[in-house]
Formats: sequence, structure tokens, C-alpha cells
Amino acid sequence: MPSALQIEPVTTRGELDRFISVADRVNARDPNYVTPLRMERQDALSPAKNPFFAHADVQLWIAVREGRDVGRISAQIDHLAPVNPGGPDGHFGLISAEDDPDIFAALLGTAEDWLKARGCRRVLGPFNLSINEEVGLLIDGFDTPPMVMMGHDPAYAAARMEAQGYFKAKDVHAYASSFEEDLPAAVVRRVRRGPPSGLVLRPLDMKRYDAEVDALTGILNDAWAGNWGFTPVTEAETRQLATALKPVIDPRLTWFAEIDGEVAGFVVALPNVNEAIGDLNGRLLPFGWARLLWRLKVSRVKSVRIPLMGVKRRYAGTLKGAMAPFHLMDTIRTQARALGYQRCEMSWILEDNAPMRGIVDALGAQIYKTYRIYQKALA
Repeated sequence: MPSALQIEPVTTRGELDRFISVADRVNARDPNYVTPLRMERQDALSPAKNPFFAHADVQLWIAVREGRDVGRISAQIDHLAPVNPGGPDGHFGLISAEDDPDIFAALLGTAEDWLKARGCRRVLGPFNLSINEEVGLLIDGFDTPPMVMMGHDPAYAAARMEAQGYFKAKDVHAYASSFEEDLPAAVVRRVRRGPPSGLVLRPLDMKRYDAEVDALTGILNDAWAGNWGFTPVTEAETRQLATALKPVIDPRLTWFAEIDGEVAGFVVALPNVNEAIGDLNGRLLPFGWARLLWRLKVSRVKSVRIPLMGVKRRYAGTLKGAMAPFHLMDTIRTQARALGYQRCEMSWILEDNAPMRGIVDALGAQIYKTYRIYQKALA
């Protein structure tokens, strides 16, 4: 490691601003990179604003060379994460660096040493910061911008990671689908028969927003409980995210499925805000919010992302449980098309989540981005 390269811990608000800016500088020449909203990034990395910090230990670092910030990384221990029989896992995330093996080696080595000192036997990542937020390093699909709340990385980053001994733990996929194309004939025949008796769909009730968020959290934690790496989402985390997204949530794009009177499933589609913030350079003030909401209102945004969908596990294998996702997706497509949206991303989906992949494959969606979660043993 060259003597001019230093790894500095983030301890102040000014250093946090520098940490956030690293990724913008590293990706400045990438036409598909979208600068995140600075206010959102500050809240996500603030212990006072992000409930993740209530059950996790987190440290951030910046790599500095000759007075210039050239990289960044986080290390975190999530105390709600599943227990690894081989010893505690630690996580890294938010990695972004110039194309230099020494920078990657120094950043990853610093995160590894911090995790080892706290008893971790394996490191997984990137998680930004939680497995329930942005995950994985982009390894395929660099030719299009990321959708809202999804990451984007330089093409060289994967090779730099692997040179430091990191290898695949899991891949996650983002699927693309066009609303301008009809669903496959088999799905059309299935949904046009109407939902089976006892299955009822309804939109999000904004007058009961908090109660609806609580119901969504319960379904999410039940439906995803069998997935690799599953870590329960706390009510505080879901509520914080729901509060942050409330200005852009459209109740016509969030639907619940009730089975025999029980709220048993849901789907959430978010307007792809990234289409509306590309020229804001991460800044909302002084007129950014007004400009953003105006762009959403006039349907300048033409795509949506479906980050969340699930049905309670006890309905797996039943006709109503099997039909609920297809009727939810058909409803979302109908509503979105009527609102002027043209395309959709469904993400992220684990490579071995056979039930969900079966649904999106049946809907005719295609994988167009892949993100890799890496692992490495800590001696």
C-alpha cells in the first residue's frame, strides 16, 4: 500500500458529506450513473434517522491520497441477521473507489480488520447498509441507469473485489417488463377468469397509512422468512421508509390481497424517481421538491419499480395463495398503464428464489441486471 494512501474513519458531519460525495466523483463520467438525493443519503447514514443503527454496529471510512478522496467503504454487524453456524458474520457495503487495486485492498482490509476485531468469521456484502436495502455489486447491466433504490457500480469493481479473495455468495436479479406488451396468453386466461371466491384485492388506504404499513411489515416478514440471508424488517424501519416515500407513493400502485377476510398479500410499485432527479445533482433545495413532484405529477416518469411483493406462507399451495400474485400484478399493470407508465422493473430477486422467479418468468419478464453478493472467510 503506497504511503500516500490513508484510510480515515468518518466521525463528523463534514466527513459524512465527503463520504457521500466519493461515489459521485468516482462515477462522474458514467452516463448511466444517477446521483442520489443528498438529503436521502444523509438520513440513511444517520443513526438518528435510520432505525437500522438501533440493532447494528456501523463504521464508515474514506480512502484519501494526497488530499483527495479516492474511495469509501462501510463495515457493519447486524445483530438481527441469521446466525452462521461457522461463526458470526460481518457485512461490508457502500464500496466505491477509483480503479486502483491498492485502494480496494486498503479499504477491504480495513473493513475486514474491524470485523475480525469484533469476532466475525466471515464477511458478506455489499449491503448498503442492510440486506433489506440496496444489496450486491452490479456485475451485468451497466448499459442502463439504475431504478429507484437500486445501485450502480463501475464495471471494474467486480474484478478488483475478486482480486482480494472475494467470491460469489449469491446473485440477485432485476427483471424488466413492458406494460406496452400483453401478458403471456396463459396468464391472461388465468386472470380473466377472475379471482377465486374469497380472494379480494383493494388499494392502499392512505387514511389508514400507518396501519397499512404495519400490515405490510407483517406479511413481508412472514413471506420472506425462508429466503437466504433473511433478516426481519423492524416496524421502525418500515415506518421510516414509508414516511420517506410518502410524498411519492401512489395508492393506485400499492395493492393488498385479502384471503377470506385476512390481509394476506401485497404488491408495491414505486414511480422510478431516478428518472426525475438526474439533473438535480443530488440537491433538492431550493426548488428541488417542487420540481420533483411536478415531474411525477405530469407523468414525465415512464417507469416504475416493484421492490416488494409477498403472500403469507400459510397460503402457499392453495389456489387463492397461488392466484394472488398474478391478480396483484395484473392490477398493477392495468393501473400503471392507465397512469402513463410504460415499463417496470421487478427487483431484487434471489437467484434461487424459485417461487418468485417462477412468477416473474410466467409474467414474461426478462433479467436485465445482475448484482453479486460476495463473501470471504476471515482468518
